[in-house]
Amino acid sequence: VAICEQVEDPKHAKGLVRRDITRVVTPGTLTDDALLDPRESNYLAAVSLERSGRSGREAVVGLAWVDLSLGRFRATTVPESRLLDELSRIEPAECLVSEEADLSGLSATCSMVTTSRPPWEFGHDTALRTLQQQFGVATLEGFGFHAQDVPAIRAAGAVISYLQETQRSSLDHIDRLLPVRPGHCQEFDQATRRSLEITRTLREDRREGSLLAVIDRTVTAMGSRLLADWIASPLTQVDKINRRLDAVEELLEDPALCHELQVQLKGIYDLQRLLARVATGRTNPRDLSCLGRTLQSLPPIRQRLESCQGKLMRSLHGQLDLCPELRDELAAALEDECPLSSREGGFIRSTFSAQLNELRQLASGGKEWIAGYQAQQLRESGIPSLKVGFNKVFV
Repeated sequence: VAICEQVEDPKHAKGLVRRDITRVVTPGTLTDDALLDPRESNYLAAVSLERSGRSGREAVVGLAWVDLSLGRFRATTVPESRLLDELSRIEPAECLVSEEADLSGLSATCSMVTTSRPPWEFGHDTALRTLQQQFGVATLEGFGFHAQDVPAIRAAGAVISYLQETQRSSLDHIDRLLPVRPGHCQEFDQATRRSLEITRTLREDRREGSLLAVIDRTVTAMGSRLLADWIASPLTQVDKINRRLDAVEELLEDPALCHELQVQLKGIYDLQRLLARVATGRTNPRDLSCLGRTLQSLPPIRQRLESCQGKLMRSLHGQLDLCPELRDELAAALEDECPLSSREGGFIRSTFSAQLNELRQLASGGKEWIAGYQAQQLRESGIPSLKVGFNKVFV
């Protein structure tokens, strides 16, 4: 869907006001809450196939995927034989492929939309330059990418090029690209994943009835999506598994702590998607109000985590930034109830800006201002018959 908006000030227009396409919405680039399931990520993926020049060696595939509504961006390189298995794990809504690549059947196999893109967008030099400009870096080594990751870099560059073309807005919330290495998580083939019904049922391909739906008792949308990622990619590293188990044990042994955290987390809005809409310039006053309320809910959560002993819980305490300056400014500026559209007005507190109050007075009390102005001119001019009038014609 191409969204066309007015891009010219009517006061300066000659004839028809100029309009232009400001955004193209596709299955993999949705950011509106009304079109997204809050419990699930919505991934845009890209596949870059690289044939091996040596006989007997299997071709490798670069795979990158991003959730535009969250800013979460990852890439990996896998053997071609594992491509469908990886796509079944990620479950992208849309997948970008080169027009020259023979990857027919992807959409039918993985229930996703396949979008063909020009081959040059998958070129290594073009992709590397695109990523360097996006992240403001001279090399991707700081993110953990090396020479063997060329296919992954090519796929990631194609993703950013597509987003720049379709979104035509800031992508600042996509500020890093994380490598995914084989062996860090348990690998399932596509048939096993479907048979185990980990995230989707076998017959109806629905979340309800799957293992994920049975164990998901999270109280926030962010927690639900994180649990889905964890269960789709079980850990294989013993130390990380033990950190999670220690955190679970601590919560089970302290029911009061668990209950208090649940109560506090219920007041948290979907911060990840709120920040993504702010970064892309598609936010509204109500989003900012929800952001402010979420920041106000963070201090009690951080204070409660301070008493925890487990490594994972302690690390969460250290990572939680309360953003006090932003929290205080939002609280001072915004009314308790904000409208969906900024055009409705009335969402800035009267105590926040004297200049705004003056403009509001002019807008709502124009007749009173004119009467006062007339009385002032009568006194200064001494003309008793002086009248000040107005009309509703805009010049």
